[in-house]
Amino acid sequence: MKNASVIADKLLQVRAVKLSPDQPFTWASGWKSPIYCDNRKVLAHPHERDFIKSELANVIFEQFPDADVIAGVATAGIPWGAMAADQLKLPFCYVRPKPKEHGLGNQIEGDLQAGQSVLIVEDLISTGKSSLQVVDVLVKAGVRVAGMVAIFTYGFPQADAAFEQAGVKLVTLSNYPALIERAIGKGLVTSEQEEILLNWRQNPATWG
Repeated sequence: MKNASVIADKLLQVRAVKLSPDQPFTWASGWKSPIYCDNRKVLAHPHERDFIKSELANVIFEQFPDADVIAGVATAGIPWGAMAADQLKLPFCYVRPKPKEHGLGNQIEGDLQAGQSVLIVEDLISTGKSSLQVVDVLVKAGVRVAGMVAIFTYGFPQADAAFEQAGVKLVTLSNYPALIERAIGKGLVTSEQEEILLNWRQNPATWG
């Protein structure tokens, strides 16, 4: 993306991304990581939020012009998808990780029609597993998945392979290399820490 460095700057500016090579975070998967990305923090900052919303809308308009509906991935993708859909004047829905256990038992909340082209909005791509599960849910609902747009990706090889195998076009506003480059430019990490951060991405499951 041409604005990947600008988006990375915004994420660092509002501290949506935390870099801690010396004291790694532990993800829900159990992986040790020198980085933690929480794009929900951007929602509290109107100017940065508006910029990222506009970038999402621009990418959808330019690269997925035939999308009939925007679908947000619950929960973090819901606000971004809703804002982009509002700017593009498109219908919006969202997809839960699993069906509700009460009421109508919906997994997809919104008004989808079979055959519609649906563009998925996600906030973050790590391994891609949970994001691609949303694709499966939508396909089973009888719609066509145009692709997926996310704010940030770690760029793991297994995620790239998973999206390619699924035949799903993925576009992200920013990425891990752009983020590390901007962090170095801002003096947030040393050259030694840079090496740690770059090595981690090669094999995150066994790192640390």
